[in-house]
Amino acid sequence: MTSHQLRFAVNCSLVFADLPVLERAAAAATAGFTAVEFWWPFATATPADDEVDAFVDSISAAGVRLVGLNFFAGDMSAGDRGVVSWPGRESEFRDSVAVAADIGRRLGTRVFNALYGNRIDALPPQAQDEAALDNLLAAATAIDAIGGRVVLEPVSGCDRYPLRTAGDALDVITRLERLGGPGNVGLLADLYHLAVNGDDVDAVIATATDRIAHIQIADAPGRQEPGTGDLPLDDWLAAAEKAGYGGWVGLEYKASSADRAFEWLSRARRAAPVH
Repeated sequence: MTSHQLRFAVNCSLVFADLPVLERAAAAATAGFTAVEFWWPFATATPADDEVDAFVDSISAAGVRLVGLNFFAGDMSAGDRGVVSWPGRESEFRDSVAVAADIGRRLGTRVFNALYGNRIDALPPQAQDEAALDNLLAAATAIDAIGGRVVLEPVSGCDRYPLRTAGDALDVITRLERLGGPGNVGLLADLYHLAVNGDDVDAVIATATDRIAHIQIADAPGRQEPGTGDLPLDDWLAAAEKAGYGGWVGLEYKASSADRAFEWLSRARRAAPVH
């Protein structure tokens, strides 16, 4: 993967999942990266101040930039994939937005992922979508205050998750824009998820690059590092760059082995300039 000059950030919540959260940024720096991203790094939506401080300090001490952060997404290990569309959990989500905005203010983070949430059988889909719009408007407003963007991500492997394609996420974004939000909600194009869900990744890049605020990659099958599967990731990234994408590319995969996790990417390419 050498045909493009996009900058790469390692996803510490997946690549370094075997390490304690507070050791992961340092591990990324040791591997040669200058930028990292995390899922929600706390057990609850409202971590104590000292927990937040310890996380911020771990990023600063490692000398890396936190370029992407998820909002609270429920119990991911139990199958939750966000609480944005979950009526009754508005306060949890919005509390986590306030925490994330504070972290972003302190560390310069400007991209925040709002996982939409699985469908709840006992509630009408319309009620869940209305809750999502309200929560997203609140998040967009809070994140706009620090000059950041909120992103929506289509996800694979979760049958009850309603955003499967780029079009699904873009439909929500369009509804938000019609409601008069600050206009800072974009698409998180995880090329792995889109491909596994059968989306036309070439068409997404060709027609929606201006809506893409963040890209993530993994190969398929397997969700491992590039080169372990058969996705044309290099071609897709080159096309995105040619179409005008200039953001970060998050490496969100499960390494096939610790020594092979980053073999495909030279140390020079890992040390992307942070600005």
